[in-house]
Amino acid sequence: MEYCVVSELEGTLLKDHDPFSYFMLIAFEASGLIRFALLLALWPFIRLLEALGRGDDGLKLMIFVATAGVPFSEIEAVARAVLPKFYLDDINMDAWRVFSSYPKRVVVTKMPKIMVERFVMEHLRADHVVGSDLSMNRFGFATGFLKDDFGSVAKRVAQLFGDDEKPCLGLGRPDSGCSSLFLPLCKEECHPPFITNHKNHHQHQIIIRPLPVIFHDGRLAKRPTPSTALLIILWVPLGIILAAIRIAVGLMLPMWATRHIAPLLGGRVVVKGNPPPPPSRRSSTSGVLFVCTHRTLMDPVVLSTVLRRRIPAVTYSISRLSEILSPIPTIRLTRIRDVDATKIKQELEKGDLVVCPEGTTCREPFLLRFSALFAELTDQIVPVAMNYRVGLFHATTARGWKAMDPIFFFMNPRPVYEVTFLNQLPVEATCSAGKSPHDVANYVQRILAATLGFECTNFTRKDKYRVLAGNDGNVSSTDGGGAAGLVDAFKKIVPSFIILH
Repeated sequence: MEYCVVSELEGTLLKDHDPFSYFMLIAFEASGLIRFALLLALWPFIRLLEALGRGDDGLKLMIFVATAGVPFSEIEAVARAVLPKFYLDDINMDAWRVFSSYPKRVVVTKMPKIMVERFVMEHLRADHVVGSDLSMNRFGFATGFLKDDFGSVAKRVAQLFGDDEKPCLGLGRPDSGCSSLFLPLCKEECHPPFITNHKNHHQHQIIIRPLPVIFHDGRLAKRPTPSTALLIILWVPLGIILAAIRIAVGLMLPMWATRHIAPLLGGRVVVKGNPPPPPSRRSSTSGVLFVCTHRTLMDPVVLSTVLRRRIPAVTYSISRLSEILSPIPTIRLTRIRDVDATKIKQELEKGDLVVCPEGTTCREPFLLRFSALFAELTDQIVPVAMNYRVGLFHATTARGWKAMDPIFFFMNPRPVYEVTFLNQLPVEATCSAGKSPHDVANYVQRILAATLGFECTNFTRKDKYRVLAGNDGNVSSTDGGGAAGLVDAFKKIVPSFIILH
């Protein structure tokens, strides 16, 4: 392999040399809070093993506790949908610049290969990943053991090259047991701190940044380091109580009062721009169509709170429980274009309406492709840029139970929503002036993205669910409404012995 670089992942390409937080993510997202708490309780013992020079035993213990008895498909799903975002946030850009300058790249990891392979191959554009394989039983569950030992790393790296060929450069830490196994095989070694003017640095091969993570799933908003994980465990009981109070208050109080009560319960709504006045009762024209970015299921509710009136919202596929608990009217679409167009026109004749043309939420700073249907139905379009900030839990999911989204949002200590009203589209920017619906939709997408500092993409709802959940994102009319769905959702946040089957 000409001009090849071999790099350690932990502590080199990733800033943090300790993989503990990534096993905590596997424990929480693939199993639940009990396994999450158990692994955290063993953290002092794992550190003791490392201090005694038995770091490999501590790593094996982490792997066993995080994966034993977990369906292999669940581990794969977490590695595909959850871990890449946290890996990317931890990238050491100095090491990445050196690594990305070589046309052939190999990554060595002490984590099970299944946890890192997707990220390394797709986002770091590596050609090979050297790591251990998890053992799986005949029923498809991980045993918690590895098929091979860590000491075989050097042999596996050597197998990638011929007898007379060596990697040009090895990136790693001299004090790392993993790096010491493959660095002697390389023609040259490079240790932290990394510099980009290395003599073998091929400027024409530089990739400025790793490929971004556009689709991300999972409930945890912060990487669960030991201190953060302890905070999450201590907060969960209080968060459940606080979420119940916040939801009850929101359902009982009138819209005009909700925004004033929210700060007393730790929430905040930031409003920018000029909200349009309510329509005149004598007005014979159709209502205004508020076109929003889609961050969580709360978008239309927060918009109604800001405008101090209940504005119906168009929904694509939400659970029946969410519709029942919604403080505003919801109009379920069928995804049959003519039928949906008729429904939206009828609602606009009655008054204002909210639509999120992305068709699904996206928590990263990207906007998915806008459906052009809204542009065909009215010229009274008011773009609204919605965004939110949370501290502990994400309020969206592709793999979990969607009815839990508002609960997880309100479980955050200080959730913040930002609502920015843009000016109503001028007539010359609508279909009335001869613009095509796609041009109008793309224009609205661009101005909303510019307002939020996001990037426009051409990805759709189906793209998101194929990446995160392995399906096309369709939700049946009964999805999320059954007891089984509720039990499965609460296993993530409460001990399983409390759940009544």
